[in-house]
Amino acid sequence: MNEGGTVNARRLARTVALQALYEIDSVQHPPERVLQYLLEENPLPEEVARFARWLVYGVLQARPVLDAYIQKYAPEWPLEQIACVDRNILRLSLYEFTGGKTPVKVAISEAVELAKTFGSDSTPRFVNGVLGSMAEVRDEIAQKVRAHLKSSQSRKR
Repeated sequence: MNEGGTVNARRLARTVALQALYEIDSVQHPPERVLQYLLEENPLPEEVARFARWLVYGVLQARPVLDAYIQKYAPEWPLEQIACVDRNILRLSLYEFTGGKTPVKVAISEAVELAKTFGSDSTPRFVNGVLGSMAEVRDEIAQKVRAHLKSSQSRKR
């Protein structure tokens, strides 16, 4: 796949992941069923579908850490008062730039694009501002996310 195709495919994966996170957050449907349905409705190459799954399951597992940082960097908005789509765009992007190899600027830019498509008129600016302020502490957040995921996995054993 060429670079433009990779970018578009990853954008589709983010869109599917956001739709899944929104549904899981708003109506608590099981993640496996939500992803299966969305990937049947939006067939993606396996590598891209794997990226979408990685985003969804990563956000769900790291949510306590992600939410704590969102709350810290958007203190005027209690988490439960942030629109569901906005909250999940923030979670998705924050997880992507702390848990993966996506450069911070790319993850934020992609979050802003999701915000333009799915959010209200003020969502892109809100998302950009909150994520931009968290970019400065990316390494700290990444370390907390890794520690949380590691402790979650060891509890499962």
